[in-house]
Amino acid sequence: MKIGCHISVAKGFAKAALKAKSLGAESFQVFTKNPRGLRPKKLDTVDAERGKKFCEEHGIVLVAHTPYITNLSTPKADLHEVTIRSIKEDLSIAEAYGAVGAVVHCGKHVGEGEEYGRKRMVETLNLILAEYDGSTKLLLENTAGQGSELGLTIRELVEIREATDYPEKIGFCFDTCHAFAAGIWTEESFASMVQEMKETGYLEQLVAIHFNDSKAPFNSRKDRHEKIGKGEIGAAALALFLRDEAFAHLPVILETPVDDESEYADEIQYLHRLRQEG
Repeated sequence: MKIGCHISVAKGFAKAALKAKSLGAESFQVFTKNPRGLRPKKLDTVDAERGKKFCEEHGIVLVAHTPYITNLSTPKADLHEVTIRSIKEDLSIAEAYGAVGAVVHCGKHVGEGEEYGRKRMVETLNLILAEYDGSTKLLLENTAGQGSELGLTIRELVEIREATDYPEKIGFCFDTCHAFAAGIWTEESFASMVQEMKETGYLEQLVAIHFNDSKAPFNSRKDRHEKIGKGEIGAAALALFLRDEAFAHLPVILETPVDDESEYADEIQYLHRLRQEG
């Protein structure tokens, strides 16, 4: 298990990799571009290669994350076109960085209905992946279910992946906070959730875990991250992920709220202790 955290690339990817190492992270996540925008980003190939090489030398696993504002299910033609272009670019950047996957949030049907939203999402994924043959997988992240978000359940995510023309290019990223807020799991139902992951084939395609406690209560449909052990999920329940062999091969990425990234060093060590206590 590679425990790490999200790191800013404001000073470049190579410096982000150095920062991750200094915090004791064995994995880390970066945004491919401004998380609140879709403007094209010019890739610094020298910086990308330097950071990629550093990660390879130190056995650090990288996960990339696409901007929040993309909507794979948008009915608007202009936003649909921009979303496709943007995520194609994100995949190229993620691959240049050496990322195992590029996380994308599932679609929102924005009032058009769930059936429309899922069909549109599959259509968009097909258009994005038709010409991409790189090594980085596009990772569908489960949602908390805010508004008209799709992709709450394990089974729905598997069905969306299998409905595309390119399932082999798609994997999953599981967010502990989102799943709790969506009513998917608690400490008591953890074992049955893992069993469902195995039975549906979800676990085989799981590439990364976003590891977050939740400020919002169970089944609240609110995406509000909290530090580990400080929220509604609690350390005991979250520790189950750290100790289960089903997830032992995965990067586990903290996205908990911090005022400064240096705070992650203590939280990473806390996760190692939680894992060993079991």
